[in-house]
Amino acid sequence: MRRITIWLLSTVTALVLLFSYRTSTMGVGGGTSAVAVDRGGTSPGSGDTPTGVDPGSGAPGANTGEGGDGSHDGSVAQTRWGPVQVRITVAGGRITDVTTLQVPDGNFRDQQINDYAVPILRQAALTAQSARIDTVSGATVTSDGYRESLQAAIDAAHLR
Repeated sequence: MRRITIWLLSTVTALVLLFSYRTSTMGVGGGTSAVAVDRGGTSPGSGDTPTGVDPGSGAPGANTGEGGDGSHDGSVAQTRWGPVQVRITVAGGRITDVTTLQVPDGNFRDQQINDYAVPILRQAALTAQSARIDTVSGATVTSDGYRESLQAAIDAAHLR
């Protein structure tokens, strides 16, 4: 009887520990967060309207120039690790710059992945002049979100 009791308590203890374990992909506090990367325009949370957002509608991707030229924000792509959003700058009907506004930043591994993947995705978008870009190995979720937001920005700019 004593062995059964010890075995049962050990099993229950092991199960409690197993189910209460927080993985590193859950981030601090078990949730996800995002970092806003601002490379021009207005800082997030500053109270000003960021470039590419029509203050009347609050809609991302509003045109800030004539004929598609200017800055256009893509929609926020909600991925399993957090939001991804990009802004494109268009001049002469061509994408001249792609800026990352938000990427997942729930933990150190997210930061490592994005530090590696975002420059590759940016260069691929500038080269392709479209959202038809390859997935970066090891950053599949971020790549998918990047493509989704990039396509929304391209649509807002009325490009191909």
